[in-house]
Amino acid sequence: MAGEWFDGAGFGMFIHWGFISQRGMELSWPLVGGIPVLPYSTGVDVEDYYAGALDFAPNPQSPRQWLAAAREAGMRYAILTTRHHDGFALWPSKYTDFSIGATNYGGDIVAEFVEAARAEGLRVGFYLSLSDWHHPDYPPYSAQDASYMAYLGRRPSPEAWARYVDCLFGEVQELLTNYGPVDAMWFDGQWERTADEWRAAELRSLIRSLQPDCLVNDRLSGQGDFTTPEQSIPPEPPEGRWETCMTMNRTWGFHPGDTEYKSANRLVHTLCETAAKGGNLLLNVSPRGDGTLPPDQIDRLAAVGAWMARNGDAIHDTEPGLAPWQFYGPSTRRGDRVFAFLLMKPYDTVSVRGLRINHVRGVKVLATGEELTFATNATAEQELFGRDPIGEVVIDVPDRVVDPLATVLELTIDG
Repeated sequence: MAGEWFDGAGFGMFIHWGFISQRGMELSWPLVGGIPVLPYSTGVDVEDYYAGALDFAPNPQSPRQWLAAAREAGMRYAILTTRHHDGFALWPSKYTDFSIGATNYGGDIVAEFVEAARAEGLRVGFYLSLSDWHHPDYPPYSAQDASYMAYLGRRPSPEAWARYVDCLFGEVQELLTNYGPVDAMWFDGQWERTADEWRAAELRSLIRSLQPDCLVNDRLSGQGDFTTPEQSIPPEPPEGRWETCMTMNRTWGFHPGDTEYKSANRLVHTLCETAAKGGNLLLNVSPRGDGTLPPDQIDRLAAVGAWMARNGDAIHDTEPGLAPWQFYGPSTRRGDRVFAFLLMKPYDTVSVRGLRINHVRGVKVLATGEELTFATNATAEQELFGRDPIGEVVIDVPDRVVDPLATVLELTIDG
């Protein structure tokens, strides 16, 4: 079945990068005045936002650093912003003159990204904004637009819109023709038009004809293979495939003033909770203008990667584990192995309930393999009359085995 890789991936890297990264600004949103949900997206004049765009000249082969860090962090796929809402394309597209091809860079960043991802054994995905605030037929956002909400009310002529959508389709065709197998198309900006205006069903058919195994996210209205909640873990898991995309700090693009980083502890806990609900965590990085990752992001990727090296079996190729009433924390499972994540320091013991206690063959610390002692019990009636009693497993968890980020217990349960 197409997309099976997604089901077991667990963890991926989102990369938000563009010419504006050399200015230390959030991608796109400052152009239209900023939005409250992105507190560092302070508005700037249109001319100021685009100033110096064609001077973008990052270090060649920058994606190698990102994707090596992704693999070491235990990630299995990566999604690059090939073109954000501001219209700047990271590949030399023939459908726009506003791209890396118009600079003196002399390279193709999308090609470099794909090459680096494959070298690290990662699946390849492309982010592409359906909207384009620079394209003359979209129409472009200009100094005459009083606000983003007012801009949303503007519509081009039918002829101009048809030209724009043809260009959009052309960009998709380039991305899915020029770079070999592509595992996911990650659309955004869909709220600005209807599914009919985007010709979403037709676009999905084009993608299927070019790359039958390519997954498409739900932001191509009505056509998604997986859903994409943003910046949080849903209280209840969505039906089907899903992934939550999340920043390390408060911004998607590089902003030197944003030091509000989540701790490595919080990132690991988020990963555990997402996996326990059957989803993937798409964690964002925001390279600087020269293509290097900020030290705070490198440090967090390294910390999460060290934890994954010890505990990745509980994240990769798993499915949701125990019901919430059975264990006070997230859990996953693979076959006869159940992985229980201790996100709070245990008090001597932890309990797992609702198990057929005669089938519990062992409990160990996943990271070290140390076997832990445990006891079982069931109700008196179950103990006396139950041929296969269902009860509780009480596990001893000494202080010495507690991981500073998250301890994972592996229970082996036959049958």
